[in-house]
Amino acid sequence: MEQFASQTGVITKFTDTNLNNLKSSYTVAETRVRKLNSGNSERYFYQIEKPGKYGSSTASIEYSDLLEVIKALNSLKLEVDNDILKNPDYLENKFITEDGFQLGYYVSKGKATWYIKLEKYGSDKTLYIKDLEKIEANFTEAKNKIEELKNK
Repeated sequence: MEQFASQTGVITKFTDTNLNNLKSSYTVAETRVRKLNSGNSERYFYQIEKPGKYGSSTASIEYSDLLEVIKALNSLKLEVDNDILKNPDYLENKFITEDGFQLGYYVSKGKATWYIKLEKYGSDKTLYIKDLEKIEANFTEAKNKIEELKNK
């Protein structure tokens, strides 16, 4: 998003549409769709913002990347039960985008814990989410909202 929005001499407009919050084990992350107009270009991003002690962490996922993340989520979902049955001491299965956003789960003590890592670097950038359906619902809501906004 930064590459797209940081053009010198170009007017840039952000328009946010709030979505349902994403509740994690330790905090509540705000989510939104950000429409970005810069020059003659228009792009849509799904954003997840996690409040932190010293500032917030935000992931910005462009629409086409969001579609890939949803595909990856569906693939991971098919593997999680088999990974739990293996009863490993520790197992991690994840999808990572080029800019460092991660979606995945780890299995420990017979349970899977889903997580989203918002930014590549730094600590306190991860959301741990017990209920996979919350992630699916939020990603689907973002996809549907972007498609609705594109058709206006």
